[in-house]
Amino acid sequence: MIRRFGVPEFASIAVLLLAMLAVCAPQVLAPGDPLAVHPADAFQPPSIAHLLGTDESGRDIATRVVHGAATSVGIGLAATGIGIGIGALLGFAAGLGPRVVDSALGRLFEVLFALPTLVMALLFIAVLGSGPTASILAIGLATIPGYARMLRARVRGVARSGYVEWARLDDVAPLLVFTRHIAPNALWPLVSAATLGVGQAIVWVSALGFLGLGAEPPAPEWGAMLNAGRVYLTTAWWMTVGPGLAIVLTAAALTVLGRRCAGGENLT
Repeated sequence: MIRRFGVPEFASIAVLLLAMLAVCAPQVLAPGDPLAVHPADAFQPPSIAHLLGTDESGRDIATRVVHGAATSVGIGLAATGIGIGIGALLGFAAGLGPRVVDSALGRLFEVLFALPTLVMALLFIAVLGSGPTASILAIGLATIPGYARMLRARVRGVARSGYVEWARLDDVAPLLVFTRHIAPNALWPLVSAATLGVGQAIVWVSALGFLGLGAEPPAPEWGAMLNAGRVYLTTAWWMTVGPGLAIVLTAAALTVLGRRCAGGENLT
């Protein structure tokens, strides 16, 4: 059944459009310099001049939040791409490969899936080091088991479906059966999974930044900004409100649209 968008969906789209604009053209929303220091303006509360206030160095928080989207959202997108790309390859190998391959990969997925994603990301960070590139690889690698396990189950179900069996009985080439029937039907659930996965990845990126394992200060990254603001939480609460809202709103918008896709409804 096709259901029109409601207020949550339209609000989510509006938030994501602003986020993508902040990623692609931050100067349009915030033409200032996110690294510019103005000690005389330190700890200014939200006002017309500074919509989200200023931090301990007098830097405009709204400007830093907008410019920080490129790091936080960009890392989330790149990490999700790595997780889905490699996870899809392993999922197809497990779902369509020989029984011994399926058994080996299945046990590997179960072991890795038992570990929380953030814990796995921290383990990879310990090996790879800190920084944006390490965060992309750590989160991407940590999310592979979940995507691979999901696709493996979907591929096995599609491969046993009636239309695939009929195609094989008609002597259709295996490659055509895969490209025309198995791959399109098996990959569709990854659309909603990817949408949800980006939101989760942004939260994990921010968590790594909060722990000091992401972008190096004074780079405007949402998690690092939260970490800087926690010291002044009782005296300058606005230092955490700005980046915190950015994380929550972006992740929530992606979750709303991801669940809409998972419901099998057309996004029209």
